[in-house]
Amino acid sequence: LPSLVVDQYGEYLVVQALSQGVDRLLPDIVGLLVEQLKPTGILARNDVRVRHLEGLDSSVALLHGEVPELVHVREGRIDHEVDLWHGQKTGLFLDQRENRVAARAYAHGRMLDCFSYHGAFALQLADRCESVVALDVSEDAVGHIGRNAARNGIGNVEPRLANVFDALRHLEREGERFDTVVLDPPAFAKSRDAIEKAHAGYKEINLRAMKLLRPGGILVTCTCSYHVDEASFGQIAYEASIDARARMTVVEKRMQARDHPVVLGVPETYYLKCFILRKLA
Repeated sequence: LPSLVVDQYGEYLVVQALSQGVDRLLPDIVGLLVEQLKPTGILARNDVRVRHLEGLDSSVALLHGEVPELVHVREGRIDHEVDLWHGQKTGLFLDQRENRVAARAYAHGRMLDCFSYHGAFALQLADRCESVVALDVSEDAVGHIGRNAARNGIGNVEPRLANVFDALRHLEREGERFDTVVLDPPAFAKSRDAIEKAHAGYKEINLRAMKLLRPGGILVTCTCSYHVDEASFGQIAYEASIDARARMTVVEKRMQARDHPVVLGVPETYYLKCFILRKLA
């Protein structure tokens, strides 16, 4: 259903109604979810900016049962502490979970995870790497990375509070090198007016990442901006490789997890692009 999000975290559901039509139907939808899934609690995270375009208010509300401040869920081998009430999106970025599994097959050596949020990529790939540096601009997110690493007995992840754009330039100046780099930024292009600026932003971080990679290194680079289509994202990566003087090959092209369906004829539903690239030289 367009403009309806339902994410399941164990026995709890988090819903978002992003249009007036779905917002009016939300009581009926909640009734169906209770009937079909019998959750312990349902939380509405209707605190996203897109609702303002529909003339809707912003709110976080309990719609059924009870939902605690923090819940624990497993993704593969990792136990995550998730803040459903205040975390970004609905708590975790579930649309990336299959890409995190795919990236494990290539991760090695020293790893840099950029825009790490709660460290989902960093933690999933940590056992394949010698060490992991996880960067995020949010102090709260960096705290979550450390707690999640400790909870899972992972000792080789170093969370750092940093602006990724500044940090990438600093790491390059310091002569740092990595074997695996993950770029999973927020959407740089949330409207068509922002496409040109987003292009420059994506090119900048990919260029810096390619310079930081050792030959044979892996770059997992993503965009969740549906205004930046796959061809455009590929062109950005190519232009970045030219400026970085890096010879890159495409190992895999991926998209959002399969339960975030891409509807043929509706290009907006193909919003997450994920390229896994290898640096030859």
